[in-house]
Amino acid sequence: MSTPATGAATLAPRRSSRFVAWVRAWRAGLVPYDEVADAIAGDEEHLVADAPGTWTDVPLGSALPTLAKLSPDEIRLVLPAPGDPRGLPGPGEFAGAALVAGEAVVAGGLGLIPEVRSHTSGSGDCFETVLWRVYPLPANAPAASLSLPGAAEAEAELAAALAETTAALTRLDVAQWRPELAGALAALRRPDGTTDLPPGFDPRARRLFARAAVLDRVLALAGHSAPGGAINNYEAQQRDAALRPLTAACRQALVAACNAPLRP
Repeated sequence: MSTPATGAATLAPRRSSRFVAWVRAWRAGLVPYDEVADAIAGDEEHLVADAPGTWTDVPLGSALPTLAKLSPDEIRLVLPAPGDPRGLPGPGEFAGAALVAGEAVVAGGLGLIPEVRSHTSGSGDCFETVLWRVYPLPANAPAASLSLPGAAEAEAELAAALAETTAALTRLDVAQWRPELAGALAALRRPDGTTDLPPGFDPRARRLFARAAVLDRVLALAGHSAPGGAINNYEAQQRDAALRPLTAACRQALVAACNAPLRP
């Protein structure tokens, strides 16, 4: 039976992860430029603000040539969190905005952060656009790839964190207040192997991305209280403590998968 949690597992992964994966594959010569913007945007409208050489918001495809001289290794996914700024190129406006957003792209001397904007048409229809805001990075920014795990290490950490968290949630009797979450966590033990990564990523990176992208959506659901206030503040704190290691491992798994070396 489909539940909110299993439904969440089918949603698109973080926008920054798609951006990094497809732009890196393009810069490696593995996918044509004409496909990149559509692959990143999907069914959404994506615009770019403050791109070099522009004076207004432009379509994503019009801004991508700004990155045309970069190598794949100069384009990286960053998923920072309070207390864990790994991947950020030092303090500054970009780092502060990335911590608030929880996701960002580092592309050479530029940083990009997606902002989702909601609109209402004259007929009352609601729709969203994604605005990628571009930030210049400090010229003396330190290397941002230090202390980041590779795909093999991230995969092992994610598996261990998943086992630990599942046991913790079982002890907390999560099924009482979030049965769909318990079911979704169990389903993660048998992922179907589908992936949203473009050509060039090896099987380990694809497997890691597939699991982490699904888990990322499940954790987003788990971060909300049960309907009707079914848990109290103490139980919410217990839940958050149980999920914290898995959330960190999931973020690093997505980073490791999207930043993995590309192969022809």
